[in-house]
Amino acid sequence: MFKKSILFISILFTLIFQGCSSGEDSNVNDMVSSNEYVLTGLDKKQYIVKKEGEGFVLDGAEGKVVIFDIFATWCPPCRAAAPHLTSLQEKYKDDLVIIGITIEDGILDEKLQEFKKEYNAEYIIVNSKQNRPLCNAIATELELGDRYPIPTMALYKDGKLINYFVGATEEEFVESDIKRALDI
Repeated sequence: MFKKSILFISILFTLIFQGCSSGEDSNVNDMVSSNEYVLTGLDKKQYIVKKEGEGFVLDGAEGKVVIFDIFATWCPPCRAAAPHLTSLQEKYKDDLVIIGITIEDGILDEKLQEFKKEYNAEYIIVNSKQNRPLCNAIATELELGDRYPIPTMALYKDGKLINYFVGATEEEFVESDIKRALDI
């Protein structure tokens, strides 16, 4: 009886600790170690994000503030943030680039287009296999842990972290950091 109990407990622990693995860890680490993420926008353009030092740089956005908005279409605070991000994009159009990066693996572009239309998300939204690795790399750099909350917004200028926000955030707080980064 004792041997059966030990065997049962051993099997149970093995299943518990192995059951949480997605099996994709090696692929994610391979992509992150390359330090470059090629993302495809709903506009079918490619956006290249590079990890430089402790920050992230969007090719072609030198001197601009870049907001990486990590979100999901089903998330109520993410939905509420979309029109505020659009407002900021319109207000600082020449000095700001907002990239919405969904954490939803395998989501159809049509679903993201519906989100964009319904929640007035008039900024770049990307849908790529490299979305999740980039989100994970940003969350790791911000020390948010493996199970980071959404929405998460990280603001960078020329690869330097300006600030980041987790959860629902007032537009004025984000705008204040944009102004500070642009020396307005």
